[in-house]
Amino acid sequence: MSKKILRNIQLHELMDLKIDYAFKQLFGTEKNKQLTIVFLNAILRKTRRSPIEDVIFIAQEVGGEYKEDKQSRLDIVVRNEANELINIEMQLANQNDMIQRTLYYWSRLYASQLKRSKGYHLLHPTITINICDFDLLPTPNYHSSYYLCEHDTKHPLFQNNHIFEIHFIEMKKFIKLWYEHQLNPFDDLLVRWLLLLSMVDDRKSKVYDDIYKELEELTMTDSRLEQAFQKWEELSQTPESILAYDARLKAILDEEARIEYAETKGFEDGRNKGFEQGKDKGLRQAAQSILDQGYSMQEVSKLLNLPVEKIQKLIEKEPS
Repeated sequence: MSKKILRNIQLHELMDLKIDYAFKQLFGTEKNKQLTIVFLNAILRKTRRSPIEDVIFIAQEVGGEYKEDKQSRLDIVVRNEANELINIEMQLANQNDMIQRTLYYWSRLYASQLKRSKGYHLLHPTITINICDFDLLPTPNYHSSYYLCEHDTKHPLFQNNHIFEIHFIEMKKFIKLWYEHQLNPFDDLLVRWLLLLSMVDDRKSKVYDDIYKELEELTMTDSRLEQAFQKWEELSQTPESILAYDARLKAILDEEARIEYAETKGFEDGRNKGFEQGKDKGLRQAAQSILDQGYSMQEVSKLLNLPVEKIQKLIEKEPS
């Protein structure tokens, strides 16, 4: 029997944790540090890293070495007790440069450790985790990880620790696999935390009641998950947080609408241009065929109901 985990709020009032503001408030603050540690350990279990016991949050910007450099503040950056840097990013839109952008951010974060007059041997492993609300990679797996290894033997470049480690978590693949009953949150810690992220989708005005019921049952034996619900509920009721969240959500929806409009207009413009090009090509072929049969330009003009000047231009035009 499950217990009611939301006490003062309705499901539809919860913030969407895939919106970067809400994600950072729940997993990127000192007061919720234990939630961050549990979440990171659930992700990094895949690469068999030693469990994290403590983290320090770092406000980190990448870029800015030169005036023309792009300047970006990373979502969440922590340093663990082994001095490894871990960056978690929530990605909502596929801008078709995800891989390149990931490598750029990883390299800047890795290089940020090197201080003047210090040796390269002091650089510590750096891990980037991208949680993507879109399909990205040509694999059925929802969680993919990459590191540096030799091509044939797959032997890692670094024996003891992967200096370079990148994770991609694809939420659409994840939720599809869950609905196909291929994932079990009762024996997989990462699955239950990703269900938490999936439960509310404010960009589609949707709440998954079946996910909520599953998570309710899980909180019976998972105190950290129950704590996450409590913090999530508090966050979703704080007036200052609601204002900030609504402003961020509006900005995201406006940007998505702008992109959709641009893509639709581009498609319509391209289709209209294609129609015109196709029409011209057909008329040119028809005119040439009639002329080849010995008809005069005036006769062709009458047959096609086109001015002679138009037919002459079509004939003179090189096929594309």
